[in-house]
Amino acid sequence: MDFSLLRNIISRYCVGEENWVDSRTVYIGHKEPPPGAEAYIPQRYPDNRIVSSKYTFWNFIPKNLFEQFRRIANFYFLVIFLVQLIIDTPTSPVTSGLPLFFVITVTAIKQGYEDWLRHKADCSINECPVDVVQQGKVVRTQSHKLRVGDIVMVREDETFPCDLILLSSSRHDGTCYVTTTSLDGESSHKTYYAVPDTIAFRTEQEVDSLHATIECEQPQPDLYKFVGRINIYKDKEEPVARPLGAENLLLRGATLKNTQHIYAVAVYTGMETKMALNYQSKSQKRSAVEKSMNAFLIVYLCILISKAVINTVLKYAWQWSPDRDEPWYNHRTENERQRHVVIRAFTDFLAFMVLFNYIIPVSMYVTVEMQKFLGSYFITWDEEMFDEELGEGAQVNTSDLNEELGQVEYVFTDKTGTLTENNMEFIECCVDGNVYIPHAICNGQILSAASSIDMIDSSPGGYRREHEDLFFRALCLCHTVQVKEEETVDGIKRGIHQGRPTSFYISSSPDEVALVEGMKRLGYTYLRLKDNYMEILNKDDEIERFLLLHVLNFDSVRRRMSVIVRSSSGEYLLFCKGADSSIFPRVVSGKVEQVKARVEQNAVEGLRTLCVAYRRLSESEYEEACHRLTEAKMALQDREQRLAQAYDVIERDFVLLGATAVEDRLQEKAADTIESLHKAGMKVWVLTGDKMETAAATCYASKLFRRSTQILELTKKRTEEQSLHDVLFELNRTVLRQRSISGLSVDCLDFGLIIDGATLSAVLKPNQEGAGHGNYREIFLEICRNCSAVLCCRMAPLQKAQIVKLIKASKEHPITLAIGDGANDVSMILEAHVGIGIMGKEGRQAARNSDYAIPKFKHLKKMLLVHGHYYYIRIAELVQYFFYKPLYDTAYLTLYNISFTSLPILLYSLVEKHVTIETLKRDPSLYRDIAKNSLLRWPVFLYWTCLGVFDAVIFFFGAYFLFDNTTFTSNGQLMTTNTQMMFGNWTFGTLVFTVLVFTVTLKLALDTHHWTWINHFVIWGSLLFYVIFSLLWGGIIWPFLNYQRMYYVFMQMLSSGPAWLSIILLITVSLLPDVIKKVLCRAICPTATERAQDHERLSRGGVAELTPLSSRRSYKGTSTDSSHLHLGAAETLSLRRSDSLPQKLLAHLAEGGGSDLCALSPYTLRLSGAGFAYYAPGPETSV
Repeated sequence: MDFSLLRNIISRYCVGEENWVDSRTVYIGHKEPPPGAEAYIPQRYPDNRIVSSKYTFWNFIPKNLFEQFRRIANFYFLVIFLVQLIIDTPTSPVTSGLPLFFVITVTAIKQGYEDWLRHKADCSINECPVDVVQQGKVVRTQSHKLRVGDIVMVREDETFPCDLILLSSSRHDGTCYVTTTSLDGESSHKTYYAVPDTIAFRTEQEVDSLHATIECEQPQPDLYKFVGRINIYKDKEEPVARPLGAENLLLRGATLKNTQHIYAVAVYTGMETKMALNYQSKSQKRSAVEKSMNAFLIVYLCILISKAVINTVLKYAWQWSPDRDEPWYNHRTENERQRHVVIRAFTDFLAFMVLFNYIIPVSMYVTVEMQKFLGSYFITWDEEMFDEELGEGAQVNTSDLNEELGQVEYVFTDKTGTLTENNMEFIECCVDGNVYIPHAICNGQILSAASSIDMIDSSPGGYRREHEDLFFRALCLCHTVQVKEEETVDGIKRGIHQGRPTSFYISSSPDEVALVEGMKRLGYTYLRLKDNYMEILNKDDEIERFLLLHVLNFDSVRRRMSVIVRSSSGEYLLFCKGADSSIFPRVVSGKVEQVKARVEQNAVEGLRTLCVAYRRLSESEYEEACHRLTEAKMALQDREQRLAQAYDVIERDFVLLGATAVEDRLQEKAADTIESLHKAGMKVWVLTGDKMETAAATCYASKLFRRSTQILELTKKRTEEQSLHDVLFELNRTVLRQRSISGLSVDCLDFGLIIDGATLSAVLKPNQEGAGHGNYREIFLEICRNCSAVLCCRMAPLQKAQIVKLIKASKEHPITLAIGDGANDVSMILEAHVGIGIMGKEGRQAARNSDYAIPKFKHLKKMLLVHGHYYYIRIAELVQYFFYKPLYDTAYLTLYNISFTSLPILLYSLVEKHVTIETLKRDPSLYRDIAKNSLLRWPVFLYWTCLGVFDAVIFFFGAYFLFDNTTFTSNGQLMTTNTQMMFGNWTFGTLVFTVLVFTVTLKLALDTHHWTWINHFVIWGSLLFYVIFSLLWGGIIWPFLNYQRMYYVFMQMLSSGPAWLSIILLITVSLLPDVIKKVLCRAICPTATERAQDHERLSRGGVAELTPLSSRRSYKGTSTDSSHLHLGAAETLSLRRSDSLPQKLLAHLAEGGGSDLCALSPYTLRLSGAGFAYYAPGPETSV
């Protein structure tokens, strides 16, 4: 009996997960290991088929229906439809079934079409040709037929079909260059390395003769992590084991560059590749509007149930009298008489539910989805958000959050690449306190690089000169930069200068390129990496060669990188560069104070700084370091931890050489964007991994902090001097005291908070029992609430997400937005309510994982203040309108929400502009009018509901009392004695329904501010369609109907003059309260938006828009028939004699005395054409 499975389970779950090695064995070329080596255990792996589609031909209908009926509204209408089928109800099942069928069908077609496109994309990928080495020959096959263990040949500019381990390359050093644009958006070339023992394999026959196995971890989605080893069998010798890491793994979707061809073995295929594992769907985000919709729906559902219960009770109360139990027109059947009273009551309850279920708008959900989907195109079509440099515009990855853009209260932004350009320029370096600036100016002349060194360091001593040379060599050697002689990019050859090929540098890090180019300008040129030798050209034009032994790669935890090289003299050198916080604690000698002072000065100026140090290694020290690194790299389990421990032991006892300063310029209009966001009432937080001084300088430059801002520091340095508890309470007292002094007006405060990662960890750390201190989180949040801006520096990616989560979970539950451009920003982008990715130089990973992607940070202003504002206004009106619309014949009930009233509100919600785009951009404070879901709060909802109830009462009782004097005719019909019009249930219902359709449509017309031909066509067209449909529906005997209760009803109603008068009167009375309310509110307490609308109307009537005086200080009339009236130092009224409007205004100002003139004192009043304009001095503000 085989107990291997039981033994594996016990070892995994009983011994402990940490001792479980979850790995796979790959047999290269599907060859079994030699006898006695190890047991051959064939394993089953998926093929290389990529499946991004959601449905198949067989499961589409059941799966799609299941997903759609998981929505409460759809399930509710399904239940109502089934009730109508089962029991005798007052309305036909068609009235519920047809709208539900329409909604389900439209949604299914949309989702089916999207999935069909995914199927097409999958097929095109899975059928791509791939070259596989089989029996010493290259055989072409399709991508989906690849298997784990296949040896694949990939040529230049081809994409890797699966995750591969590089065996050999056409380059003699066994390297290949790869771009990972489709994975992380980085267009720079990355270097990957072949297994040392297989570098020499050049032909298909040699590669096919390889006898080896690969042991590696099971698939996991981290693109930058891979742990494995290869065992190579040679004859009867012991297998040779070599470590495999991320530098050996070629990822599916990456492209081979500057390498003729490579041979590699497949280790992960199909849906197990890292690219496919990163396709996993993100968590579903729901907007505040959607949550309000669900809450309103529950209220209406409760109203519906209450109405059904009340009517059921009233019915049985009415039937309590025997003479009313069975009226002559409604005799019961024998089965109904024998049925139990409880069952009859329940059946009646369901019948009333069906009768009144139309207060739940079934078409609202499909209309909202269509509005979001179609409305999202306005962002992608916006030409102002198109970037010429990138050749791309804004992208919408999800349309479900459009209206959330108009509700943002907190903006969390990255610094590097988001606020700044991430375009690094080398500014200076400091060696032992001596500053070196490329192309220094002396006596008005720009000196060469070498001259600048001689000028600054005219008589260096031996020690000082040695440190200079070591510093420049360190920066030329400690990097991962690649040198390219020539490259064609989009048809343009780079690296060609005056017809001769010249080298240029490429790297995944723009900092490294800036440093290497800076060294070139200072006389030390990095030439190339050839046969593992790094070559540099020193300032004496001599080539120096260093053997590259080890690279200790940079990571965000260590914040440094190192290389171990051997010079031509045989000396072992360890060069290290990194953040000052990670270098200074490991330094044992050097001019630390001088360098630290220069670093701090550069940081205050907003420059990015790095420190450089070195260490000489003896032969034994190098052997020990090499042993530690090799042992850690060979580990399959906990490799990263072991490497970190090895790096920690090796990178110590440094001699400090100096520091560098690189400038990252602020992005265009970044300061203007942040200022506009502040005016709109949003709080902006900067979350960055940079040091405090550098980040603070950027915050001042971007106007996040102003010179008058009182900075509060919550940093590690301060908490070392005082306890965290004391610092927090001191800061809290400061902001609360200042708040009370300012009269509880938070707007008058201008605090800025700076916190670092270490202190944040302490703040977020759960309190230990018995600590005796309060909840630090609440105190921290209270401080942040009273700060206009917050800077979080030295942040790890996870801490960025923790900050966003902390603010989301606070008691106010504010709407948050996160924006960034790098992979380290993905966590906070996914955590925030709205995530926006910048298409930056750090890759497209942020843009791919975001809800929206924009080319530059400046586009955030229009995204929120214009698009977000419009989206929220439109969808709020749409939702309230659907709940407002307060029903009789099957066809009318079916078409009411679908045709008669849905299309006008849908078009309104797409094209309505209550104020112009220019006004929204000029006056960001208008954003405050819609903040905190103000248009969908409970008071507003109750107003709309009461308005709907009022209109319903007017419709019903108005028509009832207007036609209450009725007599029976000889044929049993009712005729009104005062109008001589045939009047029955259907005529009464048609009259009420006509008033309803016209009222709700005309209300929408009254709410429309921006009229286009589309609005006119849809609004008036829907009314015309209703009339034509009613004439056709009641004017023709339709053969497919068993009975036609509406025959000739509509024509009979319209033939009566009093009916026309009643319709007009009821519509007027119904619309009057809403009109009066709007007029009174606008006159008594107008909102900022309403004041802006009034200004726009004045502009269209002859008053030009408000323009800053700073951009236009004076006005010169072009007509001779003009004059200027000076009201004060900065007041001018330019008049034309033919215009009366300015004369009236002038008379008004003269009558008002000094108050009006004082109000106008900062402004210039100018007449232009038929009107006039105010011109305000100073910053851009509306008047």
